[in-house]
Amino acid sequence: MSSAEGDEQDLTRKERREQARAQRKAIEQAAAASAVRRQRLTQLGVVAAIVIVVIVVIVVATGGSSKKAVKIGEKPANENVAAVTSLLSGIPQSGNTLGSPTAPATLQYFGDLQCPVCKEFTVEGALKEVIQKWVRPGKLRIEYRSMETATHEPEIFKTQQVAALAAGKQNKAWYYIELFYHDQGEENSGYVNEAFMQGLAQQTPGLNLSQWTSDRGSNELANEVAADVQAANNLGLTGTPAFLIGHTGGQAKRVEASITEASSFDKPIETAIAG
Repeated sequence: MSSAEGDEQDLTRKERREQARAQRKAIEQAAAASAVRRQRLTQLGVVAAIVIVVIVVIVVATGGSSKKAVKIGEKPANENVAAVTSLLSGIPQSGNTLGSPTAPATLQYFGDLQCPVCKEFTVEGALKEVIQKWVRPGKLRIEYRSMETATHEPEIFKTQQVAALAAGKQNKAWYYIELFYHDQGEENSGYVNEAFMQGLAQQTPGLNLSQWTSDRGSNELANEVAADVQAANNLGLTGTPAFLIGHTGGQAKRVEASITEASSFDKPIETAIAG
């Protein structure tokens, strides 16, 4: 065998070795990349599992669903009727007004019956103490006025607000208003329907349902709601609850009071009483 042929065979063997090394390297790199992918997938799986556990915990803690409106006959509904009756019993009512007609100061409360912040003010916040401290002794009267904020369907808004004012035809508006806020469901969940409003009417102490049903068709009440909305727009009010306080029969002024601290109403009320 010539020297040239030996060199050629050595070169061929060398090429085969290089080729084999390259193949092994490629296989090792592919295996390493696969291991990295498996590790990442495992980490993502762990993270996903943790997220699922957190969601399950939250769902369990919140009762597994959105807050639903209270239904008539349920224990919470009965408790709400008792709480509202205790708060309002013995206080004069007329139309949309709670309190003595001769009270020297008037608080205008602009609200939307589906507004959760109004519920916080009315049920859990400052209003109860304001009623006990100022309304019950005859020093303050409160007018409930309509302003559309949380209710996004204009017809539903008009219907629910008129339903409250229709109860006011029998001097029961504040019972209906308070019960609505106590029984309030999840915002934008569609809970406000005829059955819900009828249920509130049935819970309202002493309400004549036939008369209430008839009064709901009154154009006068629909016009009152529209006038309140227009007044809120003219005043530049942008959210509910909103408050105006003034001497009864005089000019009322906008008040930025806390919905949770009843004491924030004291000075404006005292000023209004003084005229």
